[in-house]
Amino acid sequence: CVFCSVDGPESASKRILTMSSEFQLFKNPTLPIKCHAWNKDRTQICVSGSGIDCFIYGFDGTKFELVQTLTEHTSTVTSIDWCPSTNEIVTCAQDRNAYVWTLNNDKWEPKIVLLRIHRAATCVRWSPNGKKFAVGSGARMISVCYFDEDNNWWVAKHIKKPIRSTILSIDWHPNNILLATGSSGFKTRVFSAYVKNVDPKPTETTWGKRAKFGELVAEFKTGSAGGGWVHSVNFSACGTKLAYVAHDSCVYVVDSNDGSKVVRFASKSLPFLSVTWVSPNSLVAAGYNYMPLLFSYDGSEITYVGELDAKVEKKKATSFRALDTFRNLDSKGTTSDSDLATAVKSIHQNCIVELAPHTGTRENMEKFTSVGSDGKLVLWDLAKLQQTLSISIA
Repeated sequence: CVFCSVDGPESASKRILTMSSEFQLFKNPTLPIKCHAWNKDRTQICVSGSGIDCFIYGFDGTKFELVQTLTEHTSTVTSIDWCPSTNEIVTCAQDRNAYVWTLNNDKWEPKIVLLRIHRAATCVRWSPNGKKFAVGSGARMISVCYFDEDNNWWVAKHIKKPIRSTILSIDWHPNNILLATGSSGFKTRVFSAYVKNVDPKPTETTWGKRAKFGELVAEFKTGSAGGGWVHSVNFSACGTKLAYVAHDSCVYVVDSNDGSKVVRFASKSLPFLSVTWVSPNSLVAAGYNYMPLLFSYDGSEITYVGELDAKVEKKKATSFRALDTFRNLDSKGTTSDSDLATAVKSIHQNCIVELAPHTGTRENMEKFTSVGSDGKLVLWDLAKLQQTLSISIA
């Protein structure tokens, strides 16, 4: 795999039009990007494609350089997260294992995590304070992991009931106690992940009274007519709102200050795979539509604001317009430009798999990145996008 930036006049014009920076991460051959995570100061990134290795690259704002390849997993890596407070990386894979990577003498060294699962690990996220992390899996359970100093290893406690399907996505509440999950059972759940001797004694939140480890705090369904797999969940910066997206092409927001009522927006887009808050009342979702879409929430309804990718289609110059017309009519049965157009107008040429914050927080995000099945990483500048596309982020 080769890691490189996209250069040239055509790429420059794209960045001017979209106020975004585009990088072709995997090239020769082009491979999909499964997951990615930035370090605290955004000078390094850890990515994985459709293979068993993770790649750490240094980033100076214009190009990437390989730092180290993490080669401990024996099956496809499914998720990566980089803790900003401890500077530790956690990875999980279909080999049913997770590893915590620690930097020692400029080399990343792995330490296995005792997940105790019998199906593939699907997703992983550090808690905000970095004292523990959660791993979702196909074993119909969540492994909440913390470091056991007495035995010098990472151990896990399991949340099982009432889960009856694969966990596809997880996200932590800012209080480090509540854990949101999305599953292939068409449901989003919020659990208590309080671990004694690791977390301070929990207090009551807007989601309800304090609960013991593994207790179900809230449960939400998808769709009024079936629903779909919940691909991504995301707490707001204050922790009172929870957004999630499912395979039914809908965006959902639950506000714990409003009786945990579920607000649903049925989009005309293809299904979303990732969602993130970018301000207290705005969120971005992306997936099979190849581009990020901006939504706003005003407390009672979700409103579609617009696309964050609006490139101008480049028309092909030709001096044989009349000849082309007859040729297209003969070979393709039409002369309509819309019927003949085959180019994908978005920056991403395939589905967007994951969104991640780059600059700022969910309270006031300035930049975020997206990776996709086309092997690209795109850095989106929200401030410039608002000016260029005449959109507003509340």
